[in-house]
Amino acid sequence: MEISFSWVALFLSLKVAFIAVFLNFFLAIPFGYVLARWRVPGKELIDSLLTLPMVLPPTVLGYYLLVLFGRHGWIGSILHDYFHFTLVFTWQGAVAAAAIITFPLIYKPTRNAFETVNPYYEQAAQVLGISDSAIFFRITLPLAWRGILGGLLLSFSRALGEFGATLMIAGSIPGKTQTLSIAIYEAVQAGQDKQANIAVLILSGVCITILLLAKHLNLSHHSLH
Repeated sequence: MEISFSWVALFLSLKVAFIAVFLNFFLAIPFGYVLARWRVPGKELIDSLLTLPMVLPPTVLGYYLLVLFGRHGWIGSILHDYFHFTLVFTWQGAVAAAAIITFPLIYKPTRNAFETVNPYYEQAAQVLGISDSAIFFRITLPLAWRGILGGLLLSFSRALGEFGATLMIAGSIPGKTQTLSIAIYEAVQAGQDKQANIAVLILSGVCITILLLAKHLNLSHHSLH
């Protein structure tokens, strides 16, 4: 692995992380809001299933992804037969792995953020005749946005370093599916310590910056309550 290749792997990691977080943003908000505000049968069971990727080993999740999205898998066979597309050994597969692994890191803070919003403001808006959608976008979401953004940053940081599930479904194809964390692993295996150290420093610097920003947002959020 040459030094210049570390940058290629970093850019791929950034692309995968951005897309994974973008997808999770639109999934976590409705799930977080519904479970925070509505009386849903089996709410805690649903919550446990949504947070399961947080505790399962990444290799186990990678295996599940192969079972689902492999050419003969339930979803993979549909993608292959009808759309002539497969997630296995593609960067899109890396996105799927990162999205599933990091979903709980967005969902949990999002649900907590909605739960901390005082329902009095929403009730007052209802009395004034404001529609439910307007209440959500003009009152609830703005009051919860700091907690949601903190979850997005943590999820992005985690997606940058995702390794196990990504390696299983996307493999390690230089310039195509080899993310920075996989490139670091292979550099160490090849005894290329200098290149591995450079990649580690780059990845660590990006993650530390994101974590500091997330902590700052969290402190700012608590100072408002």
